[in-house]
Parts: sequence; C-alpha cells; structure tokens
Amino acid sequence: MSFAHRTILSSGHRIHCVEARESVDSDRPVVVLIHGFPESWYSWRHQIPALAEVGFRPLAIDVRGYGRSAAPPDAEAYAMTALVGDVVALLDDVDADRAVIIGHDWGAPIAWTTALWRPDRVRGVVGMSVPYNPRGDVEPLDAFRALAGDEIFYIDHFQQPGLAESEAEADLASWLRGFYFSASAECDFSKPSMGFVSPGGRMSDRFQQPADGQMAWMTDDDFAFYLGEFERTGLTGGFNRYRNITRDHHQLSAWRFAPVTVPSLFIGGDRDGPTILGARAIENFGTNLPNLVGSHIVENCGHWVQQEQPEEVNRLLIDFITGLG
Repeated sequence: MSFAHRTILSSGHRIHCVEARESVDSDRPVVVLIHGFPESWYSWRHQIPALAEVGFRPLAIDVRGYGRSAAPPDAEAYAMTALVGDVVALLDDVDADRAVIIGHDWGAPIAWTTALWRPDRVRGVVGMSVPYNPRGDVEPLDAFRALAGDEIFYIDHFQQPGLAESEAEADLASWLRGFYFSASAECDFSKPSMGFVSPGGRMSDRFQQPADGQMAWMTDDDFAFYLGEFERTGLTGGFNRYRNITRDHHQLSAWRFAPVTVPSLFIGGDRDGPTILGARAIENFGTNLPNLVGSHIVENCGHWVQQEQPEEVNRLLIDFITGLG
C-alpha cells in the first residue's frame, strides 16, 4: 500500500497530511491521526494501511511546526486553540461532518480537546500514552515543579526559548536516538528517568543509547526519516507546543473539570513514564470519560505504543472504531 500526500490551509497556515492512496477522495469514515513529540505523520506508518484495509480513511497530519506543515515563528501560534482549529480545518477540507480523532503523546491532548470543544465533529476519540485529565485549578508548571522537587521536570526545562534547541542541535542524531530509546520498553528502568533534569544540566545527560545503535521497533530507515525531517525543520516548532502549557490552561478555564462525553478509548504502555504518572487520571476515567469504551495498558510497551506494539494497537483501534457503528 502506498501513501498519498495532501496539503490544506488552516487560518492561512499550511497543514500537511498523509493517507493511503487507495482511500483518497473516498466516502469512507474518516480517522484523523495526530502525532506527538518528536515525531511526524510517519509515526502512524503501521496504522494507515491497517485502517485503510478494513474500510476507513485514515489521515495522519504533520502537526504545525513539523515536517511539511507550516512552522510559524511565534510561540503563541502553537496554542491549543490553533491546533484544534487545524483538525477542524482538515475535516472541512475532506467534507467530513464527523471523524474519529486519535492522538499520541502531545497529539493526545489535541485529540481530547478537539472532542471536548467540538463534540459535534467527533464520532469517537482515542488518546495514547497521555490520559485525559481535565483542566483543574493548579497551574501546570506549579504542579510539575512540585513533582520534580530539587530537579527540573522536562516540560519546565523546555520553557526557555533556545535552551533545549541548542542542546539537541549539538548532536541531533544522538539526541533523537537517545530520546526515542530512553522512552521505550528497551531502556534500563533501573536508571534515573530522562523526564527529570538536574539543575544546570541537560536532558540528554540521562539519555540511554542502544548498545549497537539498533532499536527493535525502529529500523535504520525509520530513524533516518525522522532525522532527515528534523535536520530540515529543526525542533523549535515542537518545543513551542510545550511553551503554551500555561496559555492553554488559561484558555481552558471555561472547561474546568469538564468531562469528554463522546465515546473514548485509552491505550498506554506498561513501561511508559507518562502512563505511570497518569495513574490517577486513569483512575478517574469513570467521571472524566463517562462514555469510555476501554482503557488498555499494553504489556512490554514503552511510550511509542503504536510503533512498539503496532499489531495490538491496530486491533484495539479497529475494534473501537468498528464498534461505533
């Protein structure tokens, strides 16, 4: 199965997406796939053909700031309001009244918030690795600082413009490989987590590297694709998403403790830090996701669930979407 590329405009910004060539311009039910950091549409390479083969029309976007999508220079251009707008613009472009929205990592909050703000456009929503946790009263950075204690949580570390960029650009290949490996099920979990940074240190100080440079779930060609994308675009667009976390909190004030009411699904990995840190949010799914269809923790799986365990993830997604009718 081959891929087809599509470009749309959202508020004047170019948004690139990829779909199965066989499903282009079809009237199949639309499924939007939203990647996280530091990834691209390519992180859904296993899901696009699987979903298309059973009759859906999967559309995997490059989130703004990534790949072939526009990368506005101002950090506020990456606020949640803008990213939800990009999803809705895609639905309008393909004449889809409603769609299933699936997000992984930072794509998960985009998916959850799209379902929260525009339930009229969402048939169902799936979050991977990052569980739905409604906007509360505590400022996110205050919560992260309390969690980190004497250290610095990585999201806080990313706040200063240019700091994380300069660290990554010093050796982009090593930085990316270490980031991917250290958040996967293959890393040594007895070592300190890369999610916390020593004061004055670098996030990469705690990166682990695969002994032979190989990862079981990512081929050399896969890694080369990601590396090529970020060598071309840089990482500022991705980091700017993190730099809106306080702005997002304020913009979500009207949705304080609001549940996502459309049918929902959560998938996480049993060896994934964000899934483990989100245990309380998962416990509260009964209140916050009243139409939850399933919550699945995949065994022997790290953060990159749809890449590390594609067959199991594909099965869960197809069962969920098919069950929506």
